[in-house]
Amino acid sequence: MKALLHIDASAQQFGGNHAPKALENIPRHTSISKAVAASFVRHWSLQRPQDKIIYRDIGFNPPCLISQTWITAAFTPEEQRSENQRSLLALSDTLINELDRADIILISSPMYNYGMPAALKAWFDQVIRINKTFTFDLARGDHPLEPIMSGKILVLITSAGEFGFAKGGIREKMNHLGPHVRTLSHYLGVEQVCEINAEFQEFGDERHRDSVRQALSESKTLALKLAGNQ
Repeated sequence: MKALLHIDASAQQFGGNHAPKALENIPRHTSISKAVAASFVRHWSLQRPQDKIIYRDIGFNPPCLISQTWITAAFTPEEQRSENQRSLLALSDTLINELDRADIILISSPMYNYGMPAALKAWFDQVIRINKTFTFDLARGDHPLEPIMSGKILVLITSAGEFGFAKGGIREKMNHLGPHVRTLSHYLGVEQVCEINAEFQEFGDERHRDSVRQALSESKTLALKLAGNQ
């Protein structure tokens, strides 16, 4: 049995009652990224009903921001932490445990101001933690950080109001969502990244509808492919 960690980051809700099979099943003014992720999970679960799905909607229930006291607690040796420091790190410990259990990490995220939502950045800050998800050793020279976990697959599903953020696109240099997530995913133990994008949302024209249809189709194809390889 495998485990899939599903993280939804949009502040918007997906208003459907079930995973969408087509564009027409996605209500207006709801999250496109969550809808496409729901499609992926639906097709994954049809192929692998025995697998564990760990779900967090961090857009609805965002993790706490880290603070000076949190950083102090994280860098204090575990056996020397006070009760208050252990309490400060309790959420981080839980999120890291969920990550550690996962074989597949599914992250859905809209592009907010050309980057990731604050809730998603807060999640990364909680889980990328010294001696938990990475080690630090200056004996390694100019590359002292190394991930502790390994062998994970990341499925990143994004939505954007504009378009052209992919490699070679007219807004490639403005894309601070996908590249940022890919960089951070190294410290989650990710060794393979698959990305699905829906664009043109602000235009609301046929290009947007085609983009969402394509994203839904890709989510099904990718879910079936990855489920068959597990």
